[in-house]
Amino acid sequence: MTDAPVCPECSQSMQFGGFVLVKREDDGRRTCRALWRCTGRHVRWRWADRPEEPLEACPMPELFR
Repeated sequence: MTDAPVCPECSQSMQFGGFVLVKREDDGRRTCRALWRCTGRHVRWRWADRPEEPLEACPMPELFR
């Protein structure tokens, strides 16, 4: 995780917050999501094995603040 993404909501640099193991709906596999947070308290994530995909809003941000 070398290049930190920019928050799509407030344009601040995001900080890596770890990995979350979840079940992926499209293929039924358990895999990790990379969690990202900004100082504006926005929480985003994306599939760790699909770094080219855009960040998505985390549906349960209160668990990772």
